[in-house]
Amino acid sequence: MLRWGILSGAKIAREHVIPGIVKAEGCVLSAIASRDLSRAQALAEHFGARHAFGSYEALLDSAEVDAVYIPLPTSQHVEWARRAIEAGKHVLVEKPLALKAESIEPLIAARDKAGVEVAEAFMVRYHPQWALVREWIADGRIGRLCHVQGAFSYYNVDPANMRNQPELGGGALPDIGVYPVVTTRLSTGAEAVSARATIERDPTFGTDRFADCSVDFADFRLSFYVATQMAARQTMVFHGTEGFIEVDGAFNAGLYAQAAVHWHDRSHGRCETARFGAADQYRLQAEAFARKVAGGTEPLFSLEESILNQRVIDAFYRSGEAGGSTVPV
Repeated sequence: MLRWGILSGAKIAREHVIPGIVKAEGCVLSAIASRDLSRAQALAEHFGARHAFGSYEALLDSAEVDAVYIPLPTSQHVEWARRAIEAGKHVLVEKPLALKAESIEPLIAARDKAGVEVAEAFMVRYHPQWALVREWIADGRIGRLCHVQGAFSYYNVDPANMRNQPELGGGALPDIGVYPVVTTRLSTGAEAVSARATIERDPTFGTDRFADCSVDFADFRLSFYVATQMAARQTMVFHGTEGFIEVDGAFNAGLYAQAAVHWHDRSHGRCETARFGAADQYRLQAEAFARKVAGGTEPLFSLEESILNQRVIDAFYRSGEAGGSTVPV
């Protein structure tokens, strides 16, 4: 059993990742840490964790923890991932792992030196709906892929929320812009060549609250928008010469919509739908991580993958600063 420790009781941990770990085969929730010991104890009691710690350092020092999940504010991810690696723990760190691709490179050296597994927590990597999208594209169900279109938006104007605090790594692109990019890369196996973005910033928070993005993947293009102050929406469409694939509940399956993948032929004469209502991508993520630690060959979302994804986000910001011009990735 892989013994998990959680650094903080952040919302994503409480509502999704910890319940996934608790349900996951091959996993056990061993410890929760908070800078407030009483909070850690309350969370540990609620979720059935065996240990509670009043500091993150104490959890990393514990012999009762094999793997650490890090859901801290984005600006703290790299630092605590490094500390966890140096403590000899396997590490799952919430997305986005970093705010610059170059910040990830030292973690690779630390990972290799320590001999541990380290992955960015892109739960979509483990959802079966995306495996089906990859399969359908690879099988030629839509012919030659020409264009991918996406959207991810929600409404949040809470000044206390880290997503509205630039010093903590807030903004639409770090929080949700990563998803259309990563799912396109996972579904096609292609890598970005160049990118452009038009970015609108909140006049009070200073965060990017809207971004209109385009990515050239050489053989096809991806276009999408993300927003933190628009009505909630999630969608991805893969459009080819012989048909197209639509993905419902593309990223937060079960929250925005039930997970479903629809294939349409070129003439709209035929349609096939696959539904995945029972899939828990957070549980699947924890189980895949545990299998990898135990010596399995199933790939995780590696640090090398994280660098490739973050380079696209970095390019969006460079493009936005340059007035929306196309820049290399």
